[in-house]
Amino acid sequence: MTGIKISKKKEKLIEELGLNMEEQLKVAPLAARIYALLVLSPQDGLTFDEIKEIIQASKSSVSVNLKVLTQLKYVEYYTKPGIRKRYFKIAKYFQLLSLEQEVESLHKQMLMIQKINTFNKEHYPEKQIDNQSLGGIMENYLQSYQDLVKKTVAEIKAYQWREES
Repeated sequence: MTGIKISKKKEKLIEELGLNMEEQLKVAPLAARIYALLVLSPQDGLTFDEIKEIIQASKSSVSVNLKVLTQLKYVEYYTKPGIRKRYFKIAKYFQLLSLEQEVESLHKQMLMIQKINTFNKEHYPEKQIDNQSLGGIMENYLQSYQDLVKKTVAEIKAYQWREES
């Protein structure tokens, strides 16, 4: 990365966070690096040209990946009066969408584990030790995790409501 000067520390963190985000968000490596850059940028965001210069990617590649991030609602943009440039920034409450999807995913996993546990209890009682099974332990874990995610969703929504009031 060259052009606009960023510290080596920030450059390294962008790369590290980008690798993490690529896996977590299930996006292309460039999209993940753009996302990481925006996470580590001022709250008012960066222009397209600033992103292109810092990331050192082609105009078309940056454009396509910003479009993907925008469509996924991970990134949003705005304009300033009298200035034609768009400023890109992290979508303020993207975590809320992600966590709500996680709640749904956990619910589906729990239903499947419950079906497995019911089947195994009926057909393979030897898998039970003191009326407990590994499937039951996993079901308890998923329930606890889902409860925590739901609590976090409620906290974010309450924060969002206070902020918008």
